[in-house]
Amino acid sequence: MNRFSMILAAALVAGGTLALAAETKGKPMSYGKTREFLAKHTELVELTNGEGARVAICPEWQGRVMTSTCGGMEGISFGYVNDEFITAGKLNPHFNNYGAEERLWLSPEGGQFSLWFEPGKPQNLDNWLTPPAFNEGAWKVVSAPSESLRMATTMKFQNTSGTQFHLDVRRGVRLLDKSDLRQILGDSAARKIAANGVKSVAYETDNRLTNRGADMTREKGLVSIWILGMMNSGPQTVVIAPYKPGSETELGAVVKSDYFGAVPMERLRTLPEAVLLRADGNFRAKIGISQRRVRNVLGSIDFQNNVLTLVHFSMAADPTQELYMNNQWGGPSAEPYKGDVANSYNDGPPAPGKKGLGPFYEIESLSPAKTLKTGESLSHQHRTIHIQADPATLADLAKEVLGVELEKVKTEMLR
Repeated sequence: MNRFSMILAAALVAGGTLALAAETKGKPMSYGKTREFLAKHTELVELTNGEGARVAICPEWQGRVMTSTCGGMEGISFGYVNDEFITAGKLNPHFNNYGAEERLWLSPEGGQFSLWFEPGKPQNLDNWLTPPAFNEGAWKVVSAPSESLRMATTMKFQNTSGTQFHLDVRRGVRLLDKSDLRQILGDSAARKIAANGVKSVAYETDNRLTNRGADMTREKGLVSIWILGMMNSGPQTVVIAPYKPGSETELGAVVKSDYFGAVPMERLRTLPEAVLLRADGNFRAKIGISQRRVRNVLGSIDFQNNVLTLVHFSMAADPTQELYMNNQWGGPSAEPYKGDVANSYNDGPPAPGKKGLGPFYEIESLSPAKTLKTGESLSHQHRTIHIQADPATLADLAKEVLGVELEKVKTEMLR
């Protein structure tokens, strides 16, 4: 039976700062210690299932899923939590980087319809400002305690072209059970995840925005739902992004990797079945999978801690028939509605001598954009599944769901 509980800040614990930095590189803190730290600074809502799965949600920090575990209080805390920023207690107009295993932003980030840059300002890191609408403020809890949590907020902002937006936003978080996993991953994979000796935590966020402003038009700019999952990076962690095969003449490039400049070959590999990105938090890089190449599942493998993470998201049967916002920074884009559907980001210093945001890595998914008339809605579902098991079981699951051999991943990325 899934359970829901509210953990009151300062009521659960009291005392000094708890550093979340791992004692051994690549070894995350326990969920219990992370939960203890968070409860000193905010209110958490926790979903549990009695089998060791726990998900900690923070309505005050824009409805973020802060972290989760599959091993109870002593289990690994999967989400990146920025204890330095949280302890300092100071807001940052660029980005309130609390961390969080899953947060909601809106797209696009760059181009003529960007939500991050003021009109006429160069689109660089100095001018990059997260809109206050989804950088600040608590979300209202609108559901009674149950097996899921639903939250709501209202957002008002404008894009670089000066278009005003007014949205009602709803966000639900629920634990997934065995029947959900069968529907999402298939019966065989679900049975392997439910087997003896395998630990797992799986949850879904259901994200919906409703237009309360003027009718949206392509000429003035649209918005889409953007879900970003910040995970603890590690020296033996690799992101795996499967893609649809085919010639570049027909389908275009397999991966977009020039968001922040070239990515060295030792950090990025393109196999016949998937793109691999080193996720150690030591080099700033971002990759994207286009509408023609994307599959609606991707993931990561942490060889050090024997954890396979799978991310599954809602997507039209033919995403090439949809509008996806182009997030590339820079001047006006010739194709503002041809963008990535899935992304991964590895944190690192933005320049020599500068500090990164983490360290962490992200797995991201985006909804299509719609020309929403007043009162119309857009929704997007994003599902996160962490599995901790013996290497053979993880290898079977990775082959079945992601189409890759983990030994090959290790050989390619961790030599």
